[in-house]
Amino acid sequence: MADNRFMNTAAADASQIDVGLRSYMLGVYNHMTIALLFSGLFAFGTKMLTTVTGPDGGLYLTSLGQLIYASPLKWVVMLAPLGMVFWLSARMNSMSASRARTMFYVYSALMGLSLSSILLTFSMPSVARAFFVTAGAFAALSLYGYTTKRSLSALGSFLMIGLFGLIIASVVNIFMASTAMHFMISVGGVLIFAGLTAYDTQDIKNMYRAGDSIEVSAKKSIFGALRLYLDFINMFLFILQLFGNRE
Repeated sequence: MADNRFMNTAAADASQIDVGLRSYMLGVYNHMTIALLFSGLFAFGTKMLTTVTGPDGGLYLTSLGQLIYASPLKWVVMLAPLGMVFWLSARMNSMSASRARTMFYVYSALMGLSLSSILLTFSMPSVARAFFVTAGAFAALSLYGYTTKRSLSALGSFLMIGLFGLIIASVVNIFMASTAMHFMISVGGVLIFAGLTAYDTQDIKNMYRAGDSIEVSAKKSIFGALRLYLDFINMFLFILQLFGNRE
């Protein structure tokens, strides 16, 4: 006959892990949500500071707008988030959790500054529509990645290959300027980052260890939030490219 003491201990351990995992994943989503808010605030704030409405109702760049969007500084604005995300990914393990969190939020603010240009390119209704479509798709895909019992490891490897192909195709199309290729890249981008959302969620969940210290668990949640933040932003941009209305 089974010893109920061992059964009760196993049940208690499982319950402890379940509570810890929920707290860990909640931290991931909270960090990601705050980062998205920072990006949105900095994007809208930058637009307000860099544009002015003319007598004809059109938008015109202020002197700050000329500096950010029409001078060599625009390359710094565009490339700074890319450089910082590589630096942050490489250095996060050597940082304290509080510093990693601060640098993640600084990165999200820089990303907002860089993304402010889309508010000049696309109409606000189409930006809002793309955001809510992305939010709905992200929620569904992340929930699938969290709840599915099927391993998505093979899918992750396939998607990473597809991501490198997407980058190469995007670089090639800079010179070709093909509308058809641009459409295919946008469709491929949506599909790849949709898949990565599910894969990354499962992988972040699997990173959790009940025996981790508070510091280690906090850094894992911040790194997980960074991965999901990038999935969300990229999926949003590709959806906007597909369905956005240009000003």
